[in-house]
Amino acid sequence: MVRVAGTGHTEDMSEDEEHLWYYCVSDGSVRQGKDARGLDRMGPYPDRQTAERALEIAAERNKAADKAEDDWNN
Repeated sequence: MVRVAGTGHTEDMSEDEEHLWYYCVSDGSVRQGKDARGLDRMGPYPDRQTAERALEIAAERNKAADKAEDDWNN
């Protein structure tokens, strides 16, 4: 079990999960492990560099989904 910083609770987390990276939308930080609360966290990502691109990746995925929806409707 891992204590989740700032939340006052613990969370089951595998050793592999502790090595994944997350982007925290509340402060723009990149963190290893799930130390940000779930609603503020994007990821997991395999490495720091990918987590740093979280907002860019989300924008690319949204654009692709919007195009797919437009194609479906036309």
